[in-house]
Amino acid sequence: MKKRHIAAVTGVLAALLAACGGSGTDSGTSKSAQTLASVTTSGVANAPTRWASLKFGGGGYVPGLVYHPTSPDVLYARTDIGGAYRWDAATKAWVAITDGFGSTEGFYHGTETMALDPNDDQRVYMSAGMYLSDKPDARLYISTDRGANWQHVDLPFSAGSNNQGRAVGERLMVDPNKPSILFYATRANGMWKSSDYGQTWSQVASLATHNMTKDEINAVTWSGVVGFEQVIFDTNTKGTGSATQTIYTAVGRDYAAVAGLNHSMYKTTDGGATWQGIATPADVAGFFVPHMVRNKDGMMYVAFTKETGPGAGGPSRLYKFDGANWTLLKKYDTEQWVNFGMGGLSVSGTGASTRIALGVTNSWGNYDGQPVVQLSDDAGATWREIAATAPHLPASSGFSGWTDDVEIDPNNPEHILHVHGGGVWETHNASAAKPTWTDASGGIEEVATSALMAPPPGASYTLLRSAGDVGTSVQTELLKSPTRGSWGMFNSTYSSDMAWSNPAYMVTTGSHVWNSTAAGAYSLDSGVTWKAFAANHPDALANESGAGNLAVTKLNNVVWAPSHSAPAYTTDNGATWTYTNLPALNHVGIDRAYHLVADRKNPNKVYAYNSGGAWWSQWSETAHFYTSTDGGHTFTESATFAANSWTADFYATSIAVNPNAEGDIWVVDGKSILHSLDSGATWTKLSAAAPIWGQSAYQPDVYGATSVALGKAPSGAKYSASVYVVGVINGVWGVYRSDDGGAIWARFNDDKHQFGGMGQLAADQNVPGRLYAAGGGRGVLFSY
Repeated sequence: MKKRHIAAVTGVLAALLAACGGSGTDSGTSKSAQTLASVTTSGVANAPTRWASLKFGGGGYVPGLVYHPTSPDVLYARTDIGGAYRWDAATKAWVAITDGFGSTEGFYHGTETMALDPNDDQRVYMSAGMYLSDKPDARLYISTDRGANWQHVDLPFSAGSNNQGRAVGERLMVDPNKPSILFYATRANGMWKSSDYGQTWSQVASLATHNMTKDEINAVTWSGVVGFEQVIFDTNTKGTGSATQTIYTAVGRDYAAVAGLNHSMYKTTDGGATWQGIATPADVAGFFVPHMVRNKDGMMYVAFTKETGPGAGGPSRLYKFDGANWTLLKKYDTEQWVNFGMGGLSVSGTGASTRIALGVTNSWGNYDGQPVVQLSDDAGATWREIAATAPHLPASSGFSGWTDDVEIDPNNPEHILHVHGGGVWETHNASAAKPTWTDASGGIEEVATSALMAPPPGASYTLLRSAGDVGTSVQTELLKSPTRGSWGMFNSTYSSDMAWSNPAYMVTTGSHVWNSTAAGAYSLDSGVTWKAFAANHPDALANESGAGNLAVTKLNNVVWAPSHSAPAYTTDNGATWTYTNLPALNHVGIDRAYHLVADRKNPNKVYAYNSGGAWWSQWSETAHFYTSTDGGHTFTESATFAANSWTADFYATSIAVNPNAEGDIWVVDGKSILHSLDSGATWTKLSAAAPIWGQSAYQPDVYGATSVALGKAPSGAKYSASVYVVGVINGVWGVYRSDDGGAIWARFNDDKHQFGGMGQLAADQNVPGRLYAAGGGRGVLFSY
């Protein structure tokens, strides 16, 4: 995933900010902050909380774009982990259409394939399920109002929106002549058909009946089973009422090998009753077909590539097929320094003047002669490059590599879009010698957030965000992409903190990049510049998984707990590290670490929470809580905590302190909310939260409380901070807020704003009612 920069300010939030004369900056108590604060400071039981996306801009992979074939500007984007979006032509931005997915639907917040009804531009189908298995665990979501509302059907097979080959497709297609019929090309279970608008499904046994076993799936690298790849209805008509008889499909070598299929393409001329294998050219034997498209003149254009993708490597070929003959249009063979594949493919026009747009994958950088998006205006006879070295706004080289889908606007062939690892690019002048490309990711927020931290009043920034693939960013304005960050220093970052007495000093830790061994870095100027620690925690490089955690006590002083490791501290900004007296954690089969947090009133106090592991692991233990009074050098265990807590997964637990009171600590342990007013010596277990239990006696279907944050309280509140918790209260999952120290809780979100399940929280210290919440692959949302 690549970093993108574009702002899209829309709707009531834009109007509110414009009225303030501000752009969303929340340093101190600006006019903008005061106006936004007035929305939520009259008490917890206000009108429903309003939410907006904290701007990053893209930040994640968009495997596919799906146009309606006739209705202008009806366009959808599917993501691998962050739900789906619909294009809003009026605002020139994407609108999330899966924000109503809740905590039990996080697995379905990735979209494997989407299909539109050519006869009804309101009807949308979306298949979901992130990881392929041998279980029937996929779902089909169906909307009749362009994604405003959904109902779902459990599918009798699995899907893999975040598996290898996730840009292949589209796998799901609606018969344009009889739209009650849908075909689904699955990864591991053959071809399936529905005759009742997706409500029920049956396997197309005339083509294949094999269902891959767990062992067969696992035998494919990274569970990258591609299987059947797409469905093409060979027709120019629609709405006739009779099922289309001629249909094409393609199948990958992985499923074909175990299902006894001898061809990589198949065709039926009787609606699927029988199928015939199609002989493909010898030089693409065993290749995958990431995309094939049918032109209006009946010509089929088929891309073949050796690997699965994203960013599939070659060799690769583009052929056209007239039903009997294959004609080679373009090829890439492996060379010493390059190995180009093919991904996206789209066509417009007919006959000898057919326009073809081809995405060249595994092509990195931005240089003369580089193929990224190749364009032909003569049905493949000649080609030219339209993306590499062309103007990009904003200026960027982060547009190549994963060009796994390319779409020519069916109503405007000058308008071409392509996906990449960080969003979408578009041009409106494709015929120009050097087309101008603009970032079309506005509204898509797909950064996978690892941790959030809000600074004290007076800081020159609003939020620290640690994230997968993009590192740590420093947000200075809510509605503008961050310009400060640890760009390029880490593959991913997992934790960040700042000195409360000097918030210009901040620290982040993560996984190192190929040309560096640095797993931690610091900034002395609020994130404008960063410097790697002179030395890592002794165990950091061996334990770079996501549970790593840290706490900053004051300038140059950090306590760092990499995954599984005994925490160590530095007093010289990472030049040297000394182990604390806390033990390392058993971790076979589970990722865990100490949760660390510094007391904001007394920096000599540091708290460490060991959640115990996971109920199913033999390496788990009783939960423990520790307090340090010497800046995190030595710790003493609480004698009362274990009796009040339970063993839970690291990622289902959280710790936070009240920044306005020394020794005031909140812990959520996956089951309950715990509160200490004496630095962890004694604990009160609140009765508010409780898990939702299902079939398992050990693990709940929905955890009772998983994340906690404390922020500025409204005027007149009974407690010095507002407490926010993600969990289940009165049997309903959501984000809850208390302004009286946990006696009374009110739900802070609603069913339309669940964002695929909310994870990490941070609460603003300047603006009452301002909460930052990480969605499920949905970036960061904030309340206003």
